[in-house]
Amino acid sequence: MYYKKLLIAFMGLAFFGAKAQKRIPQVEQLLEKMTIEEKIGQLNLLTPGGGVATGEVVSKNVGTKIKAGQVGGLFGVAGPNRVRKAQELAVKESRLGIPLLIGSDVIHGYKTTYPIPLGLSSSWDMELVKQAAQMAAREATADGINWNFSPMVDIARDPRWGRIAEGAGEDPYLGSKVAEAMVKGYQGEDLAAAHTMLACVKHFALYGAVEAGRDYHTVDMSKIKMFNQYMQPYKAAIDAGAASVMSSFNDVDGIPATGNKWLLTDILRDQWGFDGFVVSDYTSLNEMIPHGLGDLQAVSALALKAGLDMDMVGEGFLTTLKKSLEEGKVTEADITKACRRVLEAKYISGLFDDPYKYLDSKRPERDILTKENRALSRKLATRSFVLLKNHNNILPLEKKGKIALIGPLVDSKENMLGTWAPTGDFNMAVTILEGFKNIAPNATFDYAKGANISDDSDFAKNVNALGPRIVIDERSPEAMLKEAVDLAKISDIVVAVVGEATEMSGESSSRTDISIPESQKKLIRALVETGKPVVLVLMSGRPLTIPEEFDMPVSILQVWYPGVEAGNAIADVVFGDYNPAGKLTATWPVNVGQIPVYHSIKVTGRPAPESGEFQKFRSNYLDALNAPLLPFGYGLSYTSFDYSDLKLSKKEINHSEGITATVTVTNTGNYDGEEVVQLYLRDVVRSITPPKRQLKGFQKIMLKKGESTEVNITLSPHDLKFYNAQLEFVSEAGEFEVFVGTNSDADLSRTFTLK
Repeated sequence: MYYKKLLIAFMGLAFFGAKAQKRIPQVEQLLEKMTIEEKIGQLNLLTPGGGVATGEVVSKNVGTKIKAGQVGGLFGVAGPNRVRKAQELAVKESRLGIPLLIGSDVIHGYKTTYPIPLGLSSSWDMELVKQAAQMAAREATADGINWNFSPMVDIARDPRWGRIAEGAGEDPYLGSKVAEAMVKGYQGEDLAAAHTMLACVKHFALYGAVEAGRDYHTVDMSKIKMFNQYMQPYKAAIDAGAASVMSSFNDVDGIPATGNKWLLTDILRDQWGFDGFVVSDYTSLNEMIPHGLGDLQAVSALALKAGLDMDMVGEGFLTTLKKSLEEGKVTEADITKACRRVLEAKYISGLFDDPYKYLDSKRPERDILTKENRALSRKLATRSFVLLKNHNNILPLEKKGKIALIGPLVDSKENMLGTWAPTGDFNMAVTILEGFKNIAPNATFDYAKGANISDDSDFAKNVNALGPRIVIDERSPEAMLKEAVDLAKISDIVVAVVGEATEMSGESSSRTDISIPESQKKLIRALVETGKPVVLVLMSGRPLTIPEEFDMPVSILQVWYPGVEAGNAIADVVFGDYNPAGKLTATWPVNVGQIPVYHSIKVTGRPAPESGEFQKFRSNYLDALNAPLLPFGYGLSYTSFDYSDLKLSKKEINHSEGITATVTVTNTGNYDGEEVVQLYLRDVVRSITPPKRQLKGFQKIMLKKGESTEVNITLSPHDLKFYNAQLEFVSEAGEFEVFVGTNSDADLSRTFTLK
């Protein structure tokens, strides 16, 4: 069929990843038939309600508008039957029969939820990340959804910002690899296939750098910092072929991203060659009014001229663009250009060929929450966990004896999926209590809640805006604590499951205090005082400040929010059926006063002593060390690894050459295990101040106990480049230092010279 041939031709040109040289004839023919009102209608994205919204607006008279050709896409509607009704309104009852895009926030799994993205990135396994996205796409498309508002690729270095949970952490190199894997997982090799969906890269741009870690806040940074530290993952997603991009809420250089021509046209389209379409975030177009850019007509015209193609929910385009056209504030060519991009996305996804291709009523039962999908979710979860501390090597536990399961998250289905799981059903989740009983049937488990997640009713009210996540018990805190301590005293081992409720992180969930709530701190102290061995299973959507807990004689396993198979996966690791190998993708501060603290921070002209000792007139604190509690890339195993014999393939290279680092890694412990070998690079002298070091390569390996292997990681000429003061992407002659090891504090190093 002609469409198939055309699709292959465009995919061969990396249609959405490089600027298309040709237009699609069918789209051009359709544009010629469209009235200006119908073109504007394609730029309108609505939600009929019923799903999770990230704002207060829910669209009205949706059906009437669809029939009038005033809607280009919907979100918040799912299921073959419901989507078919909406699609039939567009195809059968509108004048031109243009099908709808059906979008959704499928952030970490659809019905089969898996770990939050910050957790998933901690696996450092790009093939697994890709498989996770493929599974999410298969499930979502089975429910009629053809467009995903994911991946979120914002670099985040302030854990007060709740949405750090949705991304891959602080590092642009790792973030770029994750972005690429997710786009390829969602979109596959053929966007016209019924199990693939359009990806939407968000939030363009710099949303993860909001001041004070406060959601929706302003951003202010130099262009050198933008390009060297924040822009890389967006570009990696574009280069991977992402079909769409979502603008961010924040301003960039004083202009809100949704109306920022430099961002949406000069960079995204002209420099990067993106030829997909750009959609606003939820009412972000309208929000340019309180930003101070004018009334709804003014900001709508500004956004269209800047390069925004689709308006999410706010209907500024729908209600003002025709008037702006009549007044000469926009041109018909501006409107046609945006409409063309939306129509091209529909065409390349196969909707013109078959508007009902995603609406097979047999697929949900066949493709959603299957045994195989749950097994993959469980695997993904175990690979995401990070062992922070293993006191006296108590982990893994034996599957016997009397084990006390204590804490407010032990038996809390509603807190297993994590933030931004609007398509998941927490009733399908396996709790920690259930998982431990499944994995270790010969052990005895007794449960006590021990404490509320928080005793603060006002705080709980804020957290519970989308449903109960913090349930304050009718019993007094003292009574719950006594029950837990009494249970601990008669048990062999205590496993305390503590941390955040799901909505203590995520969108609109910024915190100034990112420690474990005091109610749970009291519980942990009391359990430690019993003298029993204590394992903390820590759940959160962000790095937490845990210096007190880290100093206690406890073991700590960070499990993020594991998803629908949470309890089984946690038990798999605690009892040693899987040896944890996760590594942190965001630095853990000692306290909030250190923020921002990250591994690629620059060295100043007055650096603090390496010893950490305070020196006057140096860049240090009076009351704390500069060093974080846990560095980027950190993560322990039940076994141990030794690094030795680091070699470089050359001592000198030219600008067109690569260089390979080779290191010997030996499993020196008593368990088989995986290790993430990490390579960091320091540009010793260059024309702008360099970071202390930057991640430039990694490799995940499996070694049996006692086994050694040589690991080779190659740096390409591209890896030596940076954006200079003129924003030119260059490499400069001079000395480079390579560090290889188990985290960003690696001290095994060698140097080479770029001539």
